[in-house]
Amino acid sequence: MKKIFAMLAVVLSVTLAAGTVFAESAVTRIKDIAKVQGVRSNQLIGYGLVVGLQGTGDSDKISEMIYSTITMLRNFGVTVNQSTLKSKNVAAVMVTATLPPFVREGDTIDVTISSIGDADSIQGGTLLQTPLLAADGEVYAVAQCPVSTGGFVVGNGGGTAAQKNFPTVGIAPNGAIVERTVEDDLGEQGQISLSLSNADFTTASRIASAINSSYGGIARAANPGRVDVSIPVGYRANVVDFVSSIEELSVTPDSVAKVVFNERTGTIVMGGNVSVDECAITQGGLSIRVTRDMEVVQPDPFSYGTTMRQYNEETEVIEHPSNTIVMPPTTNINDIVGALNAVGATPRDCISILQAMKAAGAIHAVIEIM
Repeated sequence: MKKIFAMLAVVLSVTLAAGTVFAESAVTRIKDIAKVQGVRSNQLIGYGLVVGLQGTGDSDKISEMIYSTITMLRNFGVTVNQSTLKSKNVAAVMVTATLPPFVREGDTIDVTISSIGDADSIQGGTLLQTPLLAADGEVYAVAQCPVSTGGFVVGNGGGTAAQKNFPTVGIAPNGAIVERTVEDDLGEQGQISLSLSNADFTTASRIASAINSSYGGIARAANPGRVDVSIPVGYRANVVDFVSSIEELSVTPDSVAKVVFNERTGTIVMGGNVSVDECAITQGGLSIRVTRDMEVVQPDPFSYGTTMRQYNEETEVIEHPSNTIVMPPTTNINDIVGALNAVGATPRDCISILQAMKAAGAIHAVIEIM
């Protein structure tokens, strides 16, 4: 521990000599920290049947599969007695998909097929026509496709089986056809809004300033998470080019000073804008060691005694002396952690010291523990 604080003292002296250094955020594009409001995906879901399975489908205990199969066959004019229907070649599934923005009728999207019964595998099956609904209850796509699981399950009558991955979940690239388009009104009102990925007053103001520097006073930071932009008259007929030019503008984003701990893995992540006030740190340790030795005890000569074994137990308590060091307000937290790591301090020691400094109000940052 003396070495740790000695290294701290060296680092602090170098910091004082060089002056205070403030880390700067990287310059990035508006495209990477904000998006145009209204440009979003929509989730779709549907219920369907996978047929053509080789005895790996749902059992007759799954009523959903039984009723669905009977209803499907009735739609084709086939009458089936429920008591005689014992098919393991069919599985009831839920079908999910994501409808990207700006897709049109006739485009295809990927779907995920997941068993909801007791099927062993849906590998090699075919999904029958399944309507996919959005949250508003409207059908936006229809899926019908072969199923690919990327896994398998094999076994024999003796009870030995082997499985790889999840054969009850499959995917189908381009397995659904879009039947309905989500209407968009991008720029129809002569204005667009940029939504920040991380709401921040400073970042929103900088984005508005960057846009105004290029196009005049057309942007206004409405709140920390949104910047409203009026589309210039010359771009009203070509909103795509205008949005593209805005996305390429460079800004320097700002963020709240934060230190994140993960005690399970010993990981410490912190921003470069974390500042430290003047404080004093005292770190001491207590070591307890219990030893047990065995020795052979010989009897005195001519005493007719017997040789005996004897155990000696000893408890030793070592309390390391505490070390105190005063850190000036010009100290950077990166230097503190770097010094602790350089001398081999454990991540738990670093976390304990930083937590104590935060409790004392010496660190100006948000502390998060994962």
